[in-house]
Amino acid sequence: MSAVELDLPLLRRDFPLPGHAGAAGKEDRGRVLVVGGSRTIPGGALLAGVSALRAGAGKLRIATAGSVAVPMAMAIPEALVAGYPETAAGGFAASALEEVAGRLRGTTAAVVGPGMMGGEETRRLLELMLAGGEPVALVLDAACLRAVADMAERARGWAGGLVLLPHADEMCALLDCSTEEVEADPARAAARAAERYGAAALCKGSTSRIAAPGGRAFFYRGEVPGLGTSGSGDTLAGIVGAMLARGLDPLGALLWSVWLHGEAGRLLAHERGRLGFLAREIPDKLPGLMDEV
Repeated sequence: MSAVELDLPLLRRDFPLPGHAGAAGKEDRGRVLVVGGSRTIPGGALLAGVSALRAGAGKLRIATAGSVAVPMAMAIPEALVAGYPETAAGGFAASALEEVAGRLRGTTAAVVGPGMMGGEETRRLLELMLAGGEPVALVLDAACLRAVADMAERARGWAGGLVLLPHADEMCALLDCSTEEVEADPARAAARAAERYGAAALCKGSTSRIAAPGGRAFFYRGEVPGLGTSGSGDTLAGIVGAMLARGLDPLGALLWSVWLHGEAGRLLAHERGRLGFLAREIPDKLPGLMDEV
């Protein structure tokens, strides 16, 4: 099956964005949980959370390292922020993992990984989440992508739906292959990841490659070099979480998110210049873009 170019007419026709009538309340737009942030990278969870709200999620919860919970709550007063014991490196401590995994209850979509430290605790946290059986849509990013690499069978059976957001190096871990293989054929890499994990999968790049189980494939010509900046992937993860919480399926949520993220980059490139705009500026462009469509 050949890949289809992602554009607005395709999204409107095949993946209509939930309209949410004026009388609808925040519960109708779902609850997003962001699990991430650490002592050294607190901004990853913050960017994902703000992006989820800007993309229309009704409620936001953040589970993060205890040392950064209070400043994060003040930076995002709209969110419920819970802080947990942490390791010396600044990630979640082993004693906190079951409670953090339990945060999936009552959540519509969870974004797991932005700003999170890697290691055995992250692997164990993901294991607990996948064993819990909560029907929550999961977005896996950053350190969680390496952690899920040996849990393909569990991931494939996840009832809530799954989205994977790897760059080339993380895709190598997911597929147990070389960077050269991924860079030579990113479309094939995305398709392999989609089938192996039963997920909507993205292979990031100047041209984004998106695949779903069963062979559906898409590409988006972003070509905005400024989007290749620290924190940009965290904003994308938050947008995906919001789209899932609002009612789209994993493929539709990923396609809309790639398009919105890319178009926000185009607007910023026009206003600021092709290089040098900041990831924190991306979320502010989302409400206007969604209104236009």
